[in-house]
Amino acid sequence: MPPVLCVSENVYFYRNMKYLFVAILLTGVLISCKKETFITSSTASLFTSTDSLHFDTVFTTTGSITRFFRIYNDNNQKLRLSKVSLQGGDASFFNINVDGTKGPEVTDIEMDANDSIYVFVTVKIDPTVAELPFVIQDSILIEYNGNEHWVQLDAWGQNANFMRNRVITGNVTWTNIIPYVLTGDYLLIDKNATLTIEKGCRIYLHANTPIIVDGTLKVMGEQYDSTRVVFKGDRLDDPYRNFPGSWPGIYFNESSKDNSLQYASIQNAYQGIVAAGLSVNSNPKVSLSECIIDNCYDAGILGLRSAIKARNCLISNCGKNILLGYGGTYDFSQCTAASYSNSYILHKDPVLIMTNYLKEGNSINTWSLNASFRNCIFWGENGTAEDEVVTDKQGNTPFNVNFQNCLWKVKNNPAFVNASNIIANQSPLFDSINTQSRIYNFRLRDESPAINSGTNAGVTIDLDGRSRPVGLPDLGCYEKQ
Repeated sequence: MPPVLCVSENVYFYRNMKYLFVAILLTGVLISCKKETFITSSTASLFTSTDSLHFDTVFTTTGSITRFFRIYNDNNQKLRLSKVSLQGGDASFFNINVDGTKGPEVTDIEMDANDSIYVFVTVKIDPTVAELPFVIQDSILIEYNGNEHWVQLDAWGQNANFMRNRVITGNVTWTNIIPYVLTGDYLLIDKNATLTIEKGCRIYLHANTPIIVDGTLKVMGEQYDSTRVVFKGDRLDDPYRNFPGSWPGIYFNESSKDNSLQYASIQNAYQGIVAAGLSVNSNPKVSLSECIIDNCYDAGILGLRSAIKARNCLISNCGKNILLGYGGTYDFSQCTAASYSNSYILHKDPVLIMTNYLKEGNSINTWSLNASFRNCIFWGENGTAEDEVVTDKQGNTPFNVNFQNCLWKVKNNPAFVNASNIIANQSPLFDSINTQSRIYNFRLRDESPAINSGTNAGVTIDLDGRSRPVGLPDLGCYEKQ
């Protein structure tokens, strides 16, 4: 027989389940309605991730990076912003984008409970007659429930000489009235041209813009910070201002001649100085005096069968501080090559590498190498390099490399060299090094073994322009005063 169903019990169960379903449905509707309601009280909470946005030096016409802040609704109900508006309106140097909508004013913005939105800000400054940096200011107003919240904006603007794919012909002089901003694929100094850069000039280069020298470059800096000539990338905002590889570097080609850089500071390049080819006359292809080459991603100084003379130079924290390959003629006096691993570059390559050959596919080409190093320091720490001076020789071409009165850190002495009066594996005791805070002071402490350990190299000043004793100079680019 089929089972007997109790109709009264089933009806009772059905009716109760129906009421339970309705109750659950009503509860869900009530909860949903509660979440969808907007808080309208003037006591509603709103805050921003910052009360001000600052843009470091922005060159006129080039524009800035995009910065942003967040607006937070930490209420348990939705919040409607009446408007987010740039107070300078269409005339402002700043531009805003609020949660995907372009300004200068965006209205009726709905924010979910316990949610946030982004406000993106850029700035582009029109040229003015001002020669010194000037401040551009504006503000963003956020209105909600009768309340006002402000975020202040400011930017340093700077006029400049803008040059894109410029070719220098004839004899040209750059003055220090306003900076030079180089963009495009190159700045080219033509074969028969000379570019002279006066003291105090600031040259800012875009990410893909090298200086290519087929002719002659003369940098005429002086000893003070304000009178040195500075080459660096054109991104002056944090954190990009300290990134290595921000621009390609300065390249001296085969035809280039009689180049001299004095009190130049070359910062954050991919390769700082690259000299290719022998000198076309009795002078070095490149003479470097009292120069700083710092934070280059690949090489600070790269010579390929070339002729370089360096005096009182600091080559610091580069992937390869000094790389001299395929022979050539080199003379380094009173120089410091030092590297410390940091958040940008791991110190894994020696600070000085020299060879008399160049590998091209399966073939090895050699050339004579003549190099002299006097009163120099070669040091590195916090990395994986065990030998800070490495030499390698192929074939039978002349290999004349001399080190005199130098301090170096090596596990294995460099091969094929003549060395005298060497201080090996004793820390030079630089004044202060703090990689976390990016503090690198390569002057010497009182107890440094490099003090009074040099020989007379005919160098009467140091990198700071201060005098050196004739008889017993210190090692490296700085003389302890």
